[in-house]
Amino acid sequence: MLAFVALLVVEALFMIGLSAWFLFELVAATPASFTSALAIFVILLIATAFVTALALGAVRGRSWIRGGAVTWQLVQIAVAVGAFQGVFAQPAIGWCLLVPSLVVLGLLFTPAVAAVTRREL
Repeated sequence: MLAFVALLVVEALFMIGLSAWFLFELVAATPASFTSALAIFVILLIATAFVTALALGAVRGRSWIRGGAVTWQLVQIAVAVGAFQGVFAQPAIGWCLLVPSLVVLGLLFTPAVAAVTRREL
């Protein structure tokens, strides 16, 4: 359970750092389209809030995080697959997204994590 929570917290901290970096770049650099850059920043903030809520829920041992954690890991896997291909392919970024996502998905189905995230009525 500790590894699962730690990975979610690391993902949340990474998203917070990415949001701060993106805001700095938005202010310091001149984007080709300010409207598009602002829209991407808003989406990034929503994703950051989602992942941070998942991490806090995991720290508190809440059962509702299970579905959200699976969803977020699948989104990260989709982004990782995109990072492996195309003109602007960045395989290093793809691996940095893919490996933790697969580990978290695997940990979600271990008995220890399943017991904590299972809702018993």
